[in-house]
Amino acid sequence: MTDCLFCKMVAGEIRPDVVYEDDAVLAFRDINPQAPTHVLVVPRTHIATINDLEPSHAELVGRLYLAAREVARREGLAERGYRTVMNCNAEAGQTVFHLHLHVLGGRPMKWPPG
Repeated sequence: MTDCLFCKMVAGEIRPDVVYEDDAVLAFRDINPQAPTHVLVVPRTHIATINDLEPSHAELVGRLYLAAREVARREGLAERGYRTVMNCNAEAGQTVFHLHLHVLGGRPMKWPPG
């Protein structure tokens, strides 16, 4: 995806503020944070939305959540608490159409969220 912002980050064309990476995912600070800690965890493989997931992506989705757990640990949120959110399509708030998991923490979260 030549015009995908997150694909450019994965490819190293744009270098975000990376907090974690492995062979399957890249995690970096959101440029418009909605909490004191706001990290995005993206797969290195381009998948536009949750609707585009296939059964073969099950392990990759698990890797996103394992990375979120590690980000929370490194950021000092694991014991305090944090929220993970994945939006699907524009009405839900997805603005970059490359699957990504938000990790938010560092303040009390309210419910309902939106």
